[in-house]
Amino acid sequence: MNKLQISIVLLLIAFRPAIAQQVSHLVPENRTVTALEEKPGVHLSAVEGSGVAWVKDVTFTNGTIEIDLKGKNVKQGSFIGVAFHGVSKDDCEAVYFRPFNFVATDSLARMHMVQYVQDTLYGWQRLREEHPGVYENKIVSPPDPNGWFHVKVEVAGTAIKAYVNNSLCLSVTSLNKKSTGKVGLWVGHTSDGDFANLKITNQ
Repeated sequence: MNKLQISIVLLLIAFRPAIAQQVSHLVPENRTVTALEEKPGVHLSAVEGSGVAWVKDVTFTNGTIEIDLKGKNVKQGSFIGVAFHGVSKDDCEAVYFRPFNFVATDSLARMHMVQYVQDTLYGWQRLREEHPGVYENKIVSPPDPNGWFHVKVEVAGTAIKAYVNNSLCLSVTSLNKKSTGKVGLWVGHTSDGDFANLKITNQ
């Protein structure tokens, strides 16, 4: 295998021999992590503030992050995604989704389905005020807000692209001064979420 293309398949897909291993490969920050019962994967609890479960001993610079996510159709109660180039939950980049907006009928809310942030310097409020329509977007064919959906985030230098079920939904330029760091499972303020089938490819 090319040393520049190391694929890390973390068996949130297949740590099948011992469910406890799914949790042991994550380092939670402001969240509790438990194993899912319905499939190999993990659940992050809901508390105040954002939270991340960092993947142990993995540093990410450029490449792809793929994962299956499951939030819920609760207005202002479900924010779920991935964090990267992280130092802490308050110093990282994240691409996340608002599943409750997947079924929004209001045209403005529909533009807020997927979001990029650089916590906490460039949170969603600042980005929406200073750069409206740049760091968030709609999903053309949004998935079931209560169901699983597949996400891929591509990072190449300062270029970041996000896909849902293989369709591009967001393309932005990084606001982070750091180009490498930790990678993890991200949930927003008072939000929980389910995660499975994580695959990280460093290039």
